[in-house]
Amino acid sequence: MFTHLVLNNTHFWYDSALLSEDIHRVFDIQFWKEQQAVLGSAQGRGTTWFVQGDRLELAIRHYHRGGLFGKIVKDHYWFTGIKKNRAFQELVLLDTLHKQGVNVPRPVAARIIKQGFTYQADIIIEKIANARDLVAVLQEQQLEQRTLHDIGCQIRAMHDAGVNHTDLNIHNILLDAEQKVWIIDFDKCYRQQGESWKKNNLDRLQRSFLKEQRLRNIPFSNTMWTAILAGYEETI
Repeated sequence: MFTHLVLNNTHFWYDSALLSEDIHRVFDIQFWKEQQAVLGSAQGRGTTWFVQGDRLELAIRHYHRGGLFGKIVKDHYWFTGIKKNRAFQELVLLDTLHKQGVNVPRPVAARIIKQGFTYQADIIIEKIANARDLVAVLQEQQLEQRTLHDIGCQIRAMHDAGVNHTDLNIHNILLDAEQKVWIIDFDKCYRQQGESWKKNNLDRLQRSFLKEQRLRNIPFSNTMWTAILAGYEETI
């Protein structure tokens, strides 16, 4: 259950079991720098900051638009309802998946700042310790059959929870030091009924393997894909 706090035009949602710091300051990277708690950062559309919280390591991300429109409007979104914003929806989706046993980062907090008919958004989630995406891993080593099987199992678990990951690619699948499989980046994803979208997710993932094989010469074969599908088809 997330606590909802409103201060002027700013809405916060947070899990007090995971976050003990001041909710009004935790989205400001300067706060973490003052605590000497910054662990590092990663670049995407914007900067994701990794910090050491009191209770767990955290990842802080500001929402940025992509595509051509993102060059004009960098980080503002049309406001259509207090629970229809991207940060809150991703927070709830992660919470649903975590409670159903899917290996996803635990959701910690979200914030939106409403400005007229638009809003800006931020999210804080658990940082998966010692984890790398499949692209980084495959540039150094082959994946074991057990790992390929587990990738399929986690995708199946996500689908059984009714979640359509609209950007399922090998950058969004992580392996930690124990070879545990994690799925990340649920921005713009949603729950959906039916079946056809599940195959679309798998097809997108397969295309991602093939793309990175062309670009970075990572190992990928029909045997690897068959092992992933075998894990997917196994009853969970």
